[in-house]
Amino acid sequence: MIGARRRVGEAGLLRHMTWQWGLQIGACVAVIVAVLSGLAVLMVLRSQESAAITLLTQATAHADDVGDAPAGMWLVIVNQSGTKATNGLPAGLPDRAALTRVAASGTAEMDQVPGGEAGYQAYTQQRGAETVQAVLDLRVNNDERERLLAAMLFSGAVGLLLAAGAGAWFGRRSAVPVAAALMLQRRFVSDASHELRTPLTHLSIRAQLLRRHFRGGTDATKLGSEVDGLVDDTERLAGILDDLLLAADPRTGADAKPVDIVVLAAQVVAATAPAAAEQAVTITTHPERASLLVLGSPGGLRRALTALLDNAVRHARAAVSVTVRGGGGQVVVDIGDDGPGIDPEILPHLFERFTSTRRGPEPEPVDATGRRHYGIGLALVGEIADRHNGGIAAINGQDGGATLRLTLPLASE
Repeated sequence: MIGARRRVGEAGLLRHMTWQWGLQIGACVAVIVAVLSGLAVLMVLRSQESAAITLLTQATAHADDVGDAPAGMWLVIVNQSGTKATNGLPAGLPDRAALTRVAASGTAEMDQVPGGEAGYQAYTQQRGAETVQAVLDLRVNNDERERLLAAMLFSGAVGLLLAAGAGAWFGRRSAVPVAAALMLQRRFVSDASHELRTPLTHLSIRAQLLRRHFRGGTDATKLGSEVDGLVDDTERLAGILDDLLLAADPRTGADAKPVDIVVLAAQVVAATAPAAAEQAVTITTHPERASLLVLGSPGGLRRALTALLDNAVRHARAAVSVTVRGGGGQVVVDIGDDGPGIDPEILPHLFERFTSTRRGPEPEPVDATGRRHYGIGLALVGEIADRHNGGIAAINGQDGGATLRLTLPLASE
């Protein structure tokens, strides 16, 4: 459950970053489109206004007869003979108040007259003994503005969607390396924390035993042996650190060396025995041959065997067995325990990160020593096996208990 939440959290974080960048780019594009659209509309309005004024002034200045009115315009001429108007003059026109004012003052006027679908614009001018009024229907200009706004809204919406999609795509391409680096960093921290915990526990137990023997007056020979074991465990801890750093660096590969898996298994058993004894667990070894060589990283293989043995000790009731055998070009290391076995529901996912081998509806978070477990160790064993062209499997015993099997290619027969 923890691993699933963490994986979902990492994927969710990447999606959140992607869409956040996409929305930010889309918002920037929306602002730019809105500003440009506003400027375009303002320019169109000014252009329409200027064109209307020019058309009205020219019509009043040059029209000799009310029948000379351009399309969408009406003319009204008032003189001593009376009032003449273009056929079809809309109701409410002409603007008689404007005609009266201009006739009295001689000053031309531009007015907006309500009516129709969009209203009318009237220009009244005194021309000699006549007062001329030109009336322009603003519906055409209004329709043009509506078409322009609709086109801008449509193109702006399409552009916004395309910009958001492109932003999300580019954002994902930019976020993937960052997220990968963060995940690699988090993974290294969790792996290092997990892998260092077991050898540090072994060091702590050996140091406690050394202190106990020292205070109990144990002879110098036995104390010297404990000190040698402490030094050996410290050197192995340094080797584990080197292997972790090497595995975390994608630019480098491990230098394959001949490793005697029988000797290595014996060393791991010796290092784990004090911790197993503290839990009243006995470890027995059953090497089929005196020597079996594989090519690989000594530190990585030690990490794998340590994790497998530590897992077996934690789940054993009283006994753990380590069997090393070779054949068919392979080395097989079986580490079995007499514990309750592995939950069949967990078995297919046992070597995935954050999977617990304990039975029950919820993983047991803390073992008998008080250490908390996060389900990383067996996943790391699987990764180490892959790096060495090997494999890892888990088998439940018919009479209880479980066996974890590490398979590696032989360096030589």
